[in-house]
Amino acid sequence: MSRRKRIIQETEPDSWKRDCYDWLQMLTFVLVGVVLVFTFLGMVIGVSGTSMYPTLHHQDIMVIQRVGYTPAQGDVVVLRKDSFLEEAIVKRVIAVAGQEVEIDYDANTVYVDGVALDEPYINQEDEDVMVERSGMVYREFTVPKGCIFVMGDNRNGSTDSRYAELGMVDTGYVLGRALCVAFPFSHIQSLL
Repeated sequence: MSRRKRIIQETEPDSWKRDCYDWLQMLTFVLVGVVLVFTFLGMVIGVSGTSMYPTLHHQDIMVIQRVGYTPAQGDVVVLRKDSFLEEAIVKRVIAVAGQEVEIDYDANTVYVDGVALDEPYINQEDEDVMVERSGMVYREFTVPKGCIFVMGDNRNGSTDSRYAELGMVDTGYVLGRALCVAFPFSHIQSLL
């Protein structure tokens, strides 16, 4: 056997092992990267319920931004307040600290700093009037420092900051801002 054939035959098994090692190493780095991103920077979370309908549907899967985020008016946020509910909930930020809010249930209108909100995202299929139920404690108020006021887009089917159980939400309870719906594919959309 010639020396050239012997060198090729000897390197073929080593080449295969090296390729497998390279693929395994790359896969390990990718998995570690994904774990780090979803542990510290972002998160995937499912929607439970219909309080954000029609923007979000029950069992939609969202990607949320966890770091470098300060709640802003209009954002869809994920929050967790164990004294209210043990699982994370999704709501829209209506007002932030220092803003004055007035809710006119008869006109189905929310005013922030005296200006009626333009809310094309709310569910108005069933009702022309936002229903005021017992337990709703807020009509006119100023959002305290370090807090946000949140409501669901399905106003008549949402337990939100209007109720004393949730009330004003300390920004420390906010897990992050919803960036997009990632699943199901028929409902993929940006939430920014």
